[in-house]
Amino acid sequence: MILIADSGASKTDWRAINKNGEISQHRGIGFNPNYQTAEEMANELQEDYLLNLRDQIDTIYYYGAGCTSQKNRLQVTNALRSIYKKAEINVDHDLMAAARATCGNQPGIACILGTGSNSCDYDGEFIINKRPAPGYILGDEGGGAYIGRKFLQDFIHEEMPKKLREKVLQKFQLDNQTIIENVYQRPFPGRYMASFCRFISDHIADPYCYMLYYNSFQDFFKKTVMKYDDYKNKQVSFVGSIAFYNSDILRNAAYDADIHVNLILEGPIAGLTLYHKELL
Repeated sequence: MILIADSGASKTDWRAINKNGEISQHRGIGFNPNYQTAEEMANELQEDYLLNLRDQIDTIYYYGAGCTSQKNRLQVTNALRSIYKKAEINVDHDLMAAARATCGNQPGIACILGTGSNSCDYDGEFIINKRPAPGYILGDEGGGAYIGRKFLQDFIHEEMPKKLREKVLQKFQLDNQTIIENVYQRPFPGRYMASFCRFISDHIADPYCYMLYYNSFQDFFKKTVMKYDDYKNKQVSFVGSIAFYNSDILRNAAYDADIHVNLILEGPIAGLTLYHKELL
């Protein structure tokens, strides 16, 4: 049996494939070695129902946010090995997951727009170039944390439309101190900021909300996609909830930037399952 994981900051999608090709699926909590130790990740895994399969798993293919460096990959490997002691463990970063799921064996630019954001130039087998991804404080343009941060900034400075601000106050009982505490004192501030994207999407008919997404996508293109060689002649694909649930705005922003969009997927796990199933 093989186990496939696609893990982001907010959630992890798991697929188990047995020797007969039968697939089972599960969604659990997200992991990121930039913000969690191997011990913390292992403790979370202890609570997961997949623990029941640990003696049946032969190979694990784990793709995760924060798994770019060897140090972080080793951290995730150690966390998994503490649970799945007999399995061969392969840890790669979420960009490879996005590339394999959207491009397969064809070249293209693969992007992630979820809680955070990232991108790479893929030649059909290897990632040949990628732009920096410095996280929710210094980057993540186009991602949920970035959009939510701008939304909260406008709330604090009273720069969003008055009627919309009244709806925010009514729904969240929000105040500046609550924002400061969640962003600077509590764990996972990126998740907190991204959580406001649902409200923004629910009010997308408001030009302010529409432009929050549109401008954030344009910022993402300028910082990443438009810096790849020959980007205008390459297919650009996306994975992630922000891209998927705001695909019309994303396509409009891409068209205005002369960027050719191919696929937009909510997540890469289905494509990864097909990819690895063929290896059985």
